[in-house]
Amino acid sequence: MLPQMHETQQNARIVNRFRSFLPVVVDVETGGLNPETDALLEIAAIVIDINDEGKLVPGELFSSHVTPFPGANIEPESLVVTGIDPDHPLRDALEEKEALRSVFIPIRRALRATQCTRAVLVGHNPAFDLSFVHAAANRNSVKRNPFHAFSTFDTATLAGLAYGQTILARAVEAAGLNWDETRAHSAVYDATITAQLFCGIVNRWDSMTGNAALTESVAS
Repeated sequence: MLPQMHETQQNARIVNRFRSFLPVVVDVETGGLNPETDALLEIAAIVIDINDEGKLVPGELFSSHVTPFPGANIEPESLVVTGIDPDHPLRDALEEKEALRSVFIPIRRALRATQCTRAVLVGHNPAFDLSFVHAAANRNSVKRNPFHAFSTFDTATLAGLAYGQTILARAVEAAGLNWDETRAHSAVYDATITAQLFCGIVNRWDSMTGNAALTESVAS
């Protein structure tokens, strides 16, 4: 299923809010820190939507476990942190190219539905996630990568501004959200909580400032 996108008036709001960019929260779990040599093991993405009140809300989640590409390096320390067993028989992982397609295709559809020109990756220290997404896309000759080559929205920076906290767990708690340490370091959980954090910060800013982009869209 595609993420629920509101019709013309709402689409105009989201396309105007971020200069025709569509925020998409992404989290990856990996076998190390090097996107060129280390395995991509999980990917999760949430397209950000906008409701009838002009508030940002997390849309539908798209995710996949990923089979390590041939020759991929996996650091044992990374598996200790994530708790991932790449060889688990019930893991139901997709090959890297198919895993990317399962995320990229609905994002491209969301771009068309919202009339946005490019997806911008939202993440907590997003350069890491973006580097793995681009490396995997290049490795598999995926030509229709919806993500901007370098632009991102960093919730670590935004949370530092809004709450004085840059560590994800502390920022989430400062925002009044519930942090579950037992579910952390899962791509699905981290993307979900990061989406809530991002929407909360932007909505708080818009409420304080009466953001002009949303106001103009309502009037149009």
